[in-house]
Amino acid sequence: MPRDLPIGNGNILIAFDRDALLREFYFPYVGQESHTKGERFRFGVWSGGHFRWIPDGFEIERRYLDDSLVTDVTFKGMDLKIAVNDLVDYEENLYLKKITVQNESDKEREIRLFLAHDFHLYGNEIGDTAAFKPEQNCLIHYKDERYFLINILAGNKFGIDLFATGKKETKSGLLGAWKDAEDGILSGNPIAQGSVDSVIGIPMNLPPKGKESCYYWIAAGKSWKEVESIDRLVKKKTPEGIFKRTLDFWKLWVNQKTLNPKLLPEKVLRLYKRSLLTCRTQINNCGSIIAGNDSDAVDFNSDTYSYMWPRDGALVAYGLDLAGYDITRNFYQFASKILTEDGYFLHKYTPSGALASSWHPWIKDKKPQLPIQEDETALVLWALWNHYRIFRDLELIKTLYNPFIRKMADFLMNYRDPKTGLPQESFDLWEERQGILTFTVSAVFGGLMAGANFADLFGETELAEEYRQGAKRMRDGMDKYLYLEKEKRFARMIRFRKDGIEIDAALDASLYGIFAFGAYDANEEKVQNTMEQIQEKLWVKTDGGGLARYENDSYYRQGNDSNPWFIATLWMAEYRIAKAKSLPELEKALGILEWVADRALPSGILAEQINPQTMEPLSVSPLTWSHGSYISAVQKYLDKRLDLERCPTCGNPKSTKYQ
Repeated sequence: MPRDLPIGNGNILIAFDRDALLREFYFPYVGQESHTKGERFRFGVWSGGHFRWIPDGFEIERRYLDDSLVTDVTFKGMDLKIAVNDLVDYEENLYLKKITVQNESDKEREIRLFLAHDFHLYGNEIGDTAAFKPEQNCLIHYKDERYFLINILAGNKFGIDLFATGKKETKSGLLGAWKDAEDGILSGNPIAQGSVDSVIGIPMNLPPKGKESCYYWIAAGKSWKEVESIDRLVKKKTPEGIFKRTLDFWKLWVNQKTLNPKLLPEKVLRLYKRSLLTCRTQINNCGSIIAGNDSDAVDFNSDTYSYMWPRDGALVAYGLDLAGYDITRNFYQFASKILTEDGYFLHKYTPSGALASSWHPWIKDKKPQLPIQEDETALVLWALWNHYRIFRDLELIKTLYNPFIRKMADFLMNYRDPKTGLPQESFDLWEERQGILTFTVSAVFGGLMAGANFADLFGETELAEEYRQGAKRMRDGMDKYLYLEKEKRFARMIRFRKDGIEIDAALDASLYGIFAFGAYDANEEKVQNTMEQIQEKLWVKTDGGGLARYENDSYYRQGNDSNPWFIATLWMAEYRIAKAKSLPELEKALGILEWVADRALPSGILAEQINPQTMEPLSVSPLTWSHGSYISAVQKYLDKRLDLERCPTCGNPKSTKYQ
């Protein structure tokens, strides 16, 4: 089940499922320590002797309040309309829920809301405690240095009156305290330890057609003192005050640079803003950019996407830089701390910066090898130059030049075949094959050119020329070894063997890298031949369309057709933008941006893939890379449009990108 409606502040990430039930609660790092293990926090309603757990019998609408990380969810059922707004305070480690219940009937009614908490602290159910604290009239879940305080404001009164704690997931068959709610009454059991859960009740008396609001919150911390302090703050500032300040903050944040609405269709502009906000939820305050946080991925992969891949992080940071959001500064500083002494990145990293799980071996055919995807190193360097080009943050670059920039550039120079000038073999960006990938070579070209630009910046002209010559020789190697004259396009990959060259000629959407990182101009014949064949062969032949990742891709495949990927489809948009010489040509790219907007979830969330038949999201949702790619494509579309609309007399743009 895809995750939807992510909210967070860089320390906390919370996400919901398609029933708008909480399924992910990460703290104190986005993507590290899933304190729910993907299990749902139930939400139930009792009225007139009848009880239902949502979604049973309820219609659900899932969206956000405009320009914010505040959800706007509606449940309709049982002659009730329940409006829910969820948020994470932009500063405090606090999750807040506002619930407004509207009585749709002509009779006075007693309503009881029930909220259940299925915590698995530190990602497991062993040794947890759930307890009622009478001094604060609150519930507390804790283990070691993780504390979660639960409290409410209802009927102008702070504190919980209806509650229960209990055992769950036991060999004796106990399901949990949530079952206690189904008769509308809670036992009041004050404490449980081991594998535990808890549930609270909120009573309401609603007049005919009347409504009432209440607030519910969870404070997260590393000690009782921390969460108690946050609870006091909520009471002092009031839940409504917390709600307003967080809503106002995100509206300011996403509109720091407001795009000109005359230049974009409304749905494209909305998804662009949602992509900015969604990316922010996946970025730790320490700088790591996480690929995706969806615990259901464990069922398919026996692992999650809750890691930082330097490539994904670099391309998302690139998009945010294009949009003018220099929160990426933390990403580059974070990356500098995890770079190896020899100047390369390994496969992936935990949100806090430790080396993460990997399936790339350190030995092959009884010989040592580097278990790397070299494009990850190259793209961080390439993206960092773009960051400097936009922000001119010389103080940052000064601190990174010798220990970080030079190390990466030197590695890219040294990790080459002296005969061909091409990089040595490494793993591909899809993490499925090993060889000399056209995408990787293109990325290394971009990284070396970035290294040359930085060397020039610091007056090291000889070093800059060395890097440029390395890049030139790499481009020559692409022409000689990777371009297929017969097919008139680039190969996906080659391997040098004793008896010749082994060629993987499969069409792959990642071949867009040949122009994306500067190795070739988008209007060169070799690029056009390659990209048009990708369009022809990889565009999914269903009514839904979209671009597949590569020929016969089986990952999460649902039928005869490979699944469309949002990033692959957006790469085709970038190609259309780069080669456009007129506004009609540019409109082809706009059509792709609209295609993506039409296939996002109603909330604006983009998954990794979609089902080619139903257009339902597949794999991880949200995928940060999908949203980062959308930001990049929109920014490039606007830049090209303004360039094409320049006044032929004075050379000035006829309009501006920002309001």
